Amino acid sequence: MYAYLREHEPLAAVQQPYGDRAWLVTRYDDVRMVLSDARFSRAEVVVRDAPRLFPQKVLAGILDMDPPEHSRLRRLVSGAFRARTVELWRDRAEQVAAALLDQMVREGPPADLVERFAVPFPLTVICELLGVPYDDRESFRLWAEAYLSATDIPVEEKMARLGKLGDYMAQLVAQRRQELETGGESADDLIRILVQARDEQDRLSEEELITFLMLLLAGGYETTASHITNSVYALLTHPEQLALLRGRQVSIANAVEELLRYVPITIAAIIPRYAIEDVELSGGTVRAGEAVLPAYDAANRDPRVFRDPERLDLTRVPSPSHVTFGHGTHFCLGAQLARIELQVAHSAFLRQLPGMRLAETDEGLRWKTDLVMRGPVALPITW
Repeated sequence: MYAYLREHEPLAAVQQPYGDRAWLVTRYDDVRMVLSDARFSRAEVVVRDAPRLFPQKVLAGILDMDPPEHSRLRRLVSGAFRARTVELWRDRAEQVAAALLDQMVREGPPADLVERFAVPFPLTVICELLGVPYDDRESFRLWAEAYLSATDIPVEEKMARLGKLGDYMAQLVAQRRQELETGGESADDLIRILVQARDEQDRLSEEELITFLMLLLAGGYETTASHITNSVYALLTHPEQLALLRGRQVSIANAVEELLRYVPITIAAIIPRYAIEDVELSGGTVRAGEAVLPAYDAANRDPRVFRDPERLDLTRVPSPSHVTFGHGTHFCLGAQLARIELQVAHSAFLRQLPGMRLAETDEGLRWKTDLVMRGPVALPITW
């Protein structure tokens, strides 16, 4: 369908289950324009009935802002996510990955890659980066899923879980604030950085602080966990490509970029923008006040940009870049951290599970139906 729309209806009128009608944009150049052109606003979704998959609107703080407000908040933590800074986390990520796989190997096959590795690996890293106790993971994972829920959680339950996640973050903020005020020992983590920005420099409100932390935690592991699982499944079902990786005929970094391009991460176009003036795109004009949904996955397979785009090809030169992490002002803050985690994960698989393959099950794979992130509920593997 995306392929048809790119050729015949690159500006397609669509209606999501809730909210305003929108234009679905599927060509690479158009998607990049929508993501980077100041004439398309994210802030408008706060005051409009934005197109969405679920009945209630869940505001996402920095994701729902335009410059200069967006820039003000992003600058507070951008230093922690710069390439050189994030690279310092590679050694720690390698330690976490190796320990998880060592435990898996000791206990023997088969194993569920989702619960044994794909979730705990990025979750451990983001917890340490933020300063969130990993021991609390069973509670906050349940609450954080409400951010990414599509249909499965009733509205009242979803809002209750988000409220609990907010209360939990507020407790951590209060704890870090007390440590700073009393001169006690305080970890040098993102919670501390944001608390100091709030209390000492008045650079964000308390509500912005809590919402920002909620978003960083929820988005910091689920997206990477889903992509680890999906990319492993893609490799195991494309044995000729996996053989290139095992034979060291392609670099891990190159393979990760192609997997990011090829493997869809969400179940739909979910991040709308509103035109604040008339804009010409392929296929027609978007009028001021109309909503636009950029289809990242469709753009990543545009044959105008990527040769033979429907084929997974680990030897593909990763230029031009995919738009999996977005483009422009809202380019994913954690993109470099995610890249490092994916590179570390696939390197660890090759080293510690060289014979990894799908395990046979009576049920076959069951796919998520309750989250906007796509992927199998479990991925049974053996080696």
